Amino acid sequence: MSFPSERSGRSVAITGAGGGLGREIALCLAAKGYIVFGTAMSAAEVQALKQASDGRVSLTVCDITKEQAVRAWAGGVSDALGDVGLDLLINNAGILTPGPIEVLPLDAIRREFDVNVFGALSVMNAFLPALRKAHGRVVQVSTWTASVPLPFNGPSGASKAAMEVFAAVYRAELKNFGIDVVVAAAGNMKTGGPAKTAAALARVADAMTPDQKALYGQAFGTFAAKLNDMQNNGLDATAAAMRVIELAEQVPAPSRAPVGKDAEEMLRAVLEKSDAELDALRLQMVGLD
Repeated sequence: MSFPSERSGRSVAITGAGGGLGREIALCLAAKGYIVFGTAMSAAEVQALKQASDGRVSLTVCDITKEQAVRAWAGGVSDALGDVGLDLLINNAGILTPGPIEVLPLDAIRREFDVNVFGALSVMNAFLPALRKAHGRVVQVSTWTASVPLPFNGPSGASKAAMEVFAAVYRAELKNFGIDVVVAAAGNMKTGGPAKTAAALARVADAMTPDQKALYGQAFGTFAAKLNDMQNNGLDATAAAMRVIELAEQVPAPSRAPVGKDAEEMLRAVLEKSDAELDALRLQMVGLD
């Protein structure tokens, strides 16, 4: 594994650093003097970020759903850091599988859990020895839809909610080792996600049978338009990255905090509104009230 050219400063490993929010976080932390490692989906992403960071970011092509690949990546990072250990792990990688639950193939939902839950767990476990050495911190990037799940967005909300439960348990289990675990509940962001989301929505709509379109086509089309609009008007990439970094460095570490004004409003709504009010709110948000 190639080591970033700057060996001084704190260290961080970021999943999904080849694009979107992860890429912005990697660049911002490299600019702050961090030693930055990360995963990418392709060699092109590795090279692009190496150039953009002037060699200060070292990415590895790694599918986090492959446990052996995760162990190899974590082992390489840990060996490079040695006895000082890893200061910060940002579990950012994730996918989105929108659509009516009745329509989505179960394999597609399993794939979302493989990435968003089991992949994230694999990464955290692989880095725990290095995090113990540095009394480091884990930031689990989540979403407000884990608290206020939206129709036609079930797998995303469910998988992120599952990881928030695991994060809370990790926080308790790792406390005696001096490791903090922070959940960053993200709102809508303009970090490369909107284009991917629009493409995923279009694929689901195109794959519906005539009977499925008769049942869900109109409502799903309304949802898709609303979701695309929310993401296109979300927090810009740099602001979102800086907010995640703020949570990563905040002392004392917060247990859970929003990223973006919309996320802050939704987390507040969970505390203040009744179940019936939340049911109405989620329908209103996607134009189905």
